[in-house]
Amino acid sequence: MIKIKKITLNDLAVLKALSIKTFTDTFAKDNTPDDLKDYLDQAYTEEKLTSELQNEQSEFYFIYSNEQLAGYLKINVNDAQTETIEKDALEIERIYIDSNFKRLGLGKMLYTKAIERAKELNKTAIWLGVWERNFSAMKFYHKMGFTQVGQHAFYMGEDEQIDLIMKKHLK
Repeated sequence: MIKIKKITLNDLAVLKALSIKTFTDTFAKDNTPDDLKDYLDQAYTEEKLTSELQNEQSEFYFIYSNEQLAGYLKINVNDAQTETIEKDALEIERIYIDSNFKRLGLGKMLYTKAIERAKELNKTAIWLGVWERNFSAMKFYHKMGFTQVGQHAFYMGEDEQIDLIMKKHLK
């Protein structure tokens, strides 16, 4: 049984722990411990997550598999987007699945939730940034119909990395 639930401020501690775990699981092997720690210490503070949760132009969702927390989604619209890619677009800022729940189709379900919200909000496109060395994610997004439209720098601690900007037009 799969359930998707909107995250609120009451979920802050759980969101923080899951964010740190899933980001670490995804990127630790390709980054130095110091760069990873610097990034985590900056990106997932209670203050920063509280601000993100309180932003009315951002939404977070947990996904549960058989009542076990398995991952989460963060989407942004309007001024909450990390960049302006297109006027009427929705940004998928984060889709993370706990390593114990990968390959079960949960990422696709969160992606589908993002598409659903984009359509409900009358958005014409959906976009995201994906690290150029995250080959499995890039393969997934290509399969979902995204194309690369640009790139930007992303800092993991002191290490400058490149995120590919990928976009999909909605019908």
